[in-house]
Amino acid sequence: MSTPTNPEQPTDHPSAPFTLEARFAEEFPEMTTPWRGEDQPDPELAVLNEDLARLLGIDPDWLRSPAGVEFLLGLNPEPTTEMVAQGYAGHQFGQFVPSLGDGRALLLGEIRGTDGVLRDIHLKGSGRTRYSRGADGRAALGPALREYLVSEAMHALGVPTTRALAVVTTGRKIQRDRVLPGAVVVRVATSHIRVGSFQYANITGGIDLSRRLADHAITRHYPRLVERFPESGPERYAWFFRQVMDAQAQTVARWMRLGFVHGVLNTDNTLVSGETIDYGPCAFMDRYREDAVFSSIDTHGRYKFSNQPLILGWNLARLAETLIPLFGDTPDAGVDRAQEMINTFTDRYNDALHAELAAGLGLDADAPDTAGLIESYLELMRTHSPDVTTLNRTLSEWSVESTPPAGFEEWIPRWLAAQPDLINMQKTNPVYVPRNHLVEDALAEAVEGRWEAFTTLLGLVTDPFTRQAGMEVYERPGPDGFEDTYMTFCGT
Repeated sequence: MSTPTNPEQPTDHPSAPFTLEARFAEEFPEMTTPWRGEDQPDPELAVLNEDLARLLGIDPDWLRSPAGVEFLLGLNPEPTTEMVAQGYAGHQFGQFVPSLGDGRALLLGEIRGTDGVLRDIHLKGSGRTRYSRGADGRAALGPALREYLVSEAMHALGVPTTRALAVVTTGRKIQRDRVLPGAVVVRVATSHIRVGSFQYANITGGIDLSRRLADHAITRHYPRLVERFPESGPERYAWFFRQVMDAQAQTVARWMRLGFVHGVLNTDNTLVSGETIDYGPCAFMDRYREDAVFSSIDTHGRYKFSNQPLILGWNLARLAETLIPLFGDTPDAGVDRAQEMINTFTDRYNDALHAELAAGLGLDADAPDTAGLIESYLELMRTHSPDVTTLNRTLSEWSVESTPPAGFEEWIPRWLAAQPDLINMQKTNPVYVPRNHLVEDALAEAVEGRWEAFTTLLGLVTDPFTRQAGMEVYERPGPDGFEDTYMTFCGT
């Protein structure tokens, strides 16, 4: 389990027991800038994900050592080959920004874990870079802990996601709406290649850089395509794009089943791996509302709950635009193929959502009555706005003594007639999610140095399908009216 660090653990591990690779930095010098983290006045390891460290093949005790903490801040060059800030572009709330990049982040390098998977180790809040555009490059402790908590919860829920290795407090006081303690969150992902990375490659390096980046992403994320299409050509890149569409469709379908609202679905926050990234203004809904918006900066509801599949389709269309020269032997052929493929995203998403909801309801996705049951379920959700997590878990634990949720009295017998698999439902529908009121309370306490609420919540949401005795308060939605005024902030 991911836990706050124990200060009594040994710290005498001076030598780095591993060396990172620098594949992206070495292959794409035109998309990176060598950099290091800023010196910190009083760094302290606040939270360490021991399980993830072991998966990466890194000794947790070494990470607790002074050399390990320096590594986690981007200050220890020993295990690294070349630390870099990555360049990328992006559409932010629909407006194109040609040069964004890691304004407060660093890619330390890549490491192959004990499972054979190559992953990035990446810092957030490590100080200014060439991409900071006047910002201070730092992160506050609260948002760093939010990313740690929610990303690890998402992983436990089976959502493709970046993960968090550690949070390190810096000893700095940083100015936001008020003075806050500073921190660095150490993020792990199968890569940080974004739709915005391809946009940046397209406008700065044209077809040659776009092809190199696509080949790198294919090798890293979809290696079977290399075996199937050993030579560069339109079919290789068309299949790459289809794979990215499928990965994103499956991810957003799981968000929609769980009631997750990302909040800032810009193209620079859309990874070609399909992993969820950037947990700044995210939230889990209590009551089901298709118009749910929590992000303070999403004033027009562009990224509201029901828009998420549409927005990801839009973002994927922007990716397709950058790949048009690779899709065909002529510009017209490339455009035609791009349009043909992007037109399939809605069906890909609908198929993924059908599979997700069928699993959540314990139904055979291919059974003739399943589509009708799902359609009726969604209509009842829209009409009655039940608590998403409570309703789905209640169905998972159905018995003859159960009382039908309000509005679902006629639907329940139809659903039971389909013989739902309650055992699998209990492995699919969580007891615990990071409910907004619980997250806010836990973060507020932790920032003040009181870690009990954070530790308890972290333990529950990283084992979300197992009900724990005496933890009923963590199953309940927030107070009446809480979500009507609740807002999230990106933390920059």
